[in-house]
This record gives sequence, structure tokens and C-alpha cells, in this order.
Amino acid sequence: MKQPGFFDVEERLARLSGLGDQLEAFSRTVDFEVFRPDLEKALAYSDGSKGGRPPFDPVLMFKILVIQTLNNLSDDRTEYLINDRLSFMRFLGLGLSDRVPDAKTVWLFRERLAQAGAIERLFDRFDATLRTAGYLPMSGQILDATLVAAPKQRNTNAEKADLRAGRIPEDWQDKPAKLSHKDRHARWTLKFTKAKRQDDGTIPATDLAIPFFGYKSHVSIDRKFRFIRKWKTTDAAASDGARLREGLLDKTNTASSVWADTAYRSKANEDFMDKQGFVSKVHRKKPHLKPMPRHIQKSNAGKSVVRSRVEHVFADQKSQMGLFVRTVGITRATMRIGLANIVYNMRRFLFLERLNASA
Repeated sequence: MKQPGFFDVEERLARLSGLGDQLEAFSRTVDFEVFRPDLEKALAYSDGSKGGRPPFDPVLMFKILVIQTLNNLSDDRTEYLINDRLSFMRFLGLGLSDRVPDAKTVWLFRERLAQAGAIERLFDRFDATLRTAGYLPMSGQILDATLVAAPKQRNTNAEKADLRAGRIPEDWQDKPAKLSHKDRHARWTLKFTKAKRQDDGTIPATDLAIPFFGYKSHVSIDRKFRFIRKWKTTDAAASDGARLREGLLDKTNTASSVWADTAYRSKANEDFMDKQGFVSKVHRKKPHLKPMPRHIQKSNAGKSVVRSRVEHVFADQKSQMGLFVRTVGITRATMRIGLANIVYNMRRFLFLERLNASA
């Protein structure tokens, strides 16, 4: 077998381009250099005057996190695939002989960003890019939340009680190794799903309640372009409705309408939106022990046509990116979900730019 030459690699890359390399499209459409100031500020690397091996370029490392998020990769798998795939190397600007960050380096980079709380600034930086490109928040906004699974914790009832009260269980305090593997922020909740039709054709009167452990991703998207504009991460047991009053509404949207499901319908939320100048399009709840009035049914059905658009965001993140929290603690979970939100907006930006180019 002959040794591969320069032109052999170029020919293979050209073939990848012809097959539709998504990462190459990312490189053409997204200016990753806009993230550099925020990355450098969060990382606060030394000037190198004390010697030592120079760190990898922060933009290159951030692009590795984008690859991870797009493909739902662990750190070890990321290291392997960067060495293995020409498309990954081209996206990162690496040659066959260049040094590739190992799994530990990727972990440390992501950890440093997470502890610096940089993900919110990085998200805002790309949102500013979208606005500069003409994708202003328009036509109102849609709010919703989805559960994001995390590795289940096996705790005793006493330990669970301590965690709910914000205390560290006594048995964990002198066991730092055990404590580091215990997620004290994720919570159990019940996930309700429609009961399936039985073999005899009947449908049970009650829905199914499935125990769920992890976190919850809250988002607000604009109705016009369906970009995520505001977001928040909480434990899985947190109320959806209360988040509406915690910075989840985008005041820069050119329209004042707000769509959401019945979880967001409360007097406190309605009063808040009214005072802030928003127009509520939130679903109305069924009266207790009474049939739903026909006019409310019709109104909710019309709202559902608009509100359902937010489901495509979560479907994309879970089916295409395999959104799952592998880490411990809400700081790292926020980093993971924030990256998924940035990458979703990048994918959406790429789609709309292609649409505009073909129009």
C-alpha cells in the first residue's frame, strides 16, 4: 500500500465536500472568531513569560466543544475521532502532523469555561451575530421547557431529605471521592405522558406518570425565525411557570405576544406580563370538575398551532444532538445545555442562510 500524499488528502476532502460536509458549511457560515474575546476573558491564560507548554488556541478548543455537542461525544471519543476523521481536522484547521488536544485537555477547557460562567456570554455573543445578520426577534415569542436526563443517583431517603433542604448528607462529608460523584442539584420528578391504546382498543382514563431524574431546559424562541433568544437551566422538579418571571421573556422582540402552555398560566404571570407590556397568548386551563367551554377549546387550538413550533427545537436537540447531561452539578449542566442552545442556533442559522441563498 502506497503512502498517502498531499494530493490524495486533498482529493478525499474534495469528495467529503461534494457529499455535503456539515462542518465545512459551519466554517463558511459562522465566524467563530467573534467568540475569541469572551473565551480569552474567561480563560485568563498567562502571557507565557513563565515558560511551559503554550495552551491550545481557545477558538480551536471551542470548535471542539461544537463538534462534541453536534455529535453527542464523550471526551475520549472526541479525541479519537479528531485523530481519525479528516472532516473534523479540516473544521479545526489541523493537519495530519499537528498536535491534537487529548481528552483531559478538552475536559479542563470546558470545566474552566463552566466555572467562569462563560456560556451565557458566548450565547449572547452569537445572538448579537444573528441580529447583525438581520435575524431580529420578531412576531412574538414562545416559551416552553423540556426535561434533560442525567445519570440516576441512588440515595437513601435521609440523604434525599438532606439534599432537598440544601444540606450535604453527614455520611458524605468525610468522603470527598464519593461527594464528587454525587449530583446534589439534579432532582426527581414525574414525567406525564399520554396513555397508549390497549390491545382491545380502549384508552386508559389516566395518563402515565414516569419517574425522571435530571434537569430542565427552559427556552424562549422568537416566532419568526425560531431562534432561542432566552434560556435557563434548573433542576427537573422546578416549576415551569415561575421561570417566566425570571428573565425568560425577551423584551427586544418586535411584537408583544407570548405563547405558552397551561403550565405558565397563573395570576402572577398574567399580572407580570401585563405590567411589562406583553400580550398573553398562554393556554387557558380546564375548569375544575367542569367541561372545557367550547370557545376556550377553540382558542387553545389556535394557540397550539403557534406554540407547537417550540417542540421542533427540543426535538432537534434530543434527536440530532442526543442532549443528555453526563456531568455532576448544575454549573456543568448549564454549560452542557447552553452549548446545545448555541449549536441549535448555529444549525438554524445555517438552514436559513441556505434558504435565503436558494430563494
